[in-house]
Amino acid sequence: MNAKILRLNKAGIPVSWLTREETATLLVKDLVIWSLGDTVMEIRGGFNRQGIRSVLRLPSIVACGGKVHKDNYDPPLENKFLFRRDKNLCLYCGGEFAWGDLSRDHVIPISRGGHDIWTNVVTSCRRCNNRKADRTPEQANMELLAVPFVPNQYEFLYLSNHAVLADQMEFLSARFSRHIQIS
Repeated sequence: MNAKILRLNKAGIPVSWLTREETATLLVKDLVIWSLGDTVMEIRGGFNRQGIRSVLRLPSIVACGGKVHKDNYDPPLENKFLFRRDKNLCLYCGGEFAWGDLSRDHVIPISRGGHDIWTNVVTSCRRCNNRKADRTPEQANMELLAVPFVPNQYEFLYLSNHAVLADQMEFLSARFSRHIQIS
């Protein structure tokens, strides 16, 4: 079983993905404040003096204590997350491509004052990226099919896990911005 458990802070904001071992540790140490979702795994322990076997049920979503950060969320910009945000589509020609056939394109090229930030990068096939070259989409006469955006915490947690369970997706997607749509 490779499913990850979604960890939230005490305010219900997603923090990270946990392994089953990390989740079991939090449960045994009584660090889980509350939980949601289905049981994703049962870990069976030993037997007590009455012959009753211990069972630890791992829920798909756990909330733990700790500081609640209210700062603006700044997700790391990596191609694997960018390509997943853009659904492996070239945002110039609209074609769907394998990961190895995609590249990161800067809408406003860095050489022209653009920055390597979420709102200035899109997924592009190598052909379109070469055609656009060191120009803006307008200068290259290429229409951008979608506006680049910064994923919020809920969207980023979705982008960073390829095996999101149904109840986790329900929790996360309820807080997606209008920019991201799951097909």
